[in-house]
Amino acid sequence: MRVSVLQENLYKGLSIVGRAIQSRPTLPILVNVMIATDDARLQLSATNLELGITAWIGAKVEEDGAITVPARTLLELVSTLPPERVDMDLDVRTLTLHLRCAGKSANIKGMDATEFPLMPEFDPERAIAVRADVFKEMIDQVVFASAKEDNRPILTGVLVRFEGDVLTLASADGYRLSVRTAELEFGVGDREPEPMIIPSRTLQELSRIISDEDDEVLIALPDQRNQVMFSLKSVVIVSQVIEGKFPDYEAIIPRSYETSLLAYTDDLLAACRSSEVFAKDSANTAKIMIEPSGNINTPGRVIVAGKSQEKGDAEAPIDASIEGEAVEVAFNIRYLIDVLNVIREDQVVLETSGPTAPGVVRPAGRDDFIHVIMPMSTGR
Repeated sequence: MRVSVLQENLYKGLSIVGRAIQSRPTLPILVNVMIATDDARLQLSATNLELGITAWIGAKVEEDGAITVPARTLLELVSTLPPERVDMDLDVRTLTLHLRCAGKSANIKGMDATEFPLMPEFDPERAIAVRADVFKEMIDQVVFASAKEDNRPILTGVLVRFEGDVLTLASADGYRLSVRTAELEFGVGDREPEPMIIPSRTLQELSRIISDEDDEVLIALPDQRNQVMFSLKSVVIVSQVIEGKFPDYEAIIPRSYETSLLAYTDDLLAACRSSEVFAKDSANTAKIMIEPSGNINTPGRVIVAGKSQEKGDAEAPIDASIEGEAVEVAFNIRYLIDVLNVIREDQVVLETSGPTAPGVVRPAGRDDFIHVIMPMSTGR
């Protein structure tokens, strides 16, 4: 193998595929990145057997070949090189990759590429297209609500469901639920797959990789039914899916409310952050006091309060349009901050039916995103 690439392209490609590498892999080959020529491009691949990422970068290929080398070593080395051309030559006999750039040179010992796990081929003919910017926003609005602990593996993933022209993503951790829907521009036709549960980490990495250069994300299921693949402009991701049945999340969503508030998202977020300073010493419990004004011409008031027995307390009032009765409810303030951080709209709606009922958060004027938070006990 003899190829030349630009340092910035090589570094970017290695940074992307390196997300699939674990610090303590089950096999020695899994700490390596595979480097292979592919027509006039260089293919970089890494996997941990649950998540695999392949990226292509432009290259001048003089001689075809493939090798795997330690990913972290190569990435650290390339990061020290100037933004110039990097020439790479493979010594097939010693399995050593020689690198030269701006007078600098290095040799990295590798392993035979035939030992690297095979990555499935992406079939665009069987893929479903989703707008890249929409899919990125969908991921960001649900992935944070999935479980971090694997006591219930199902909840560490995100439910992905196709129904006609509608794509739904849903996640839950037992204390909160996020559901986001979007209409597909071209629908799914007769390719409608079964609902699948994709590991949250896979979707987090996909969201990070999606760039402004990507117009769409293609989603496909390879022949192995326990896998899903995502294709971008120059990156392909393959992931295992989580076996099992996702809870009936629709049964959790309240269909009515007794009190509703409409507030500016930034105002409510700032109030929550102020109370969090003290609430984090009390299991993140903060009180939300919703007070209607009783006068149609005067805004109501919402007070977000956090208290610490050792450090003190804080109250942050904001104006809001309030419909219904006065109510006081306690939420995990961290959960409220998480959802407010992913709402792009200027105004947000919070609905509740009392201190023991779930709260519903959604962007004002939109019905494609809903977030449900279970209330916390204040010990009264």
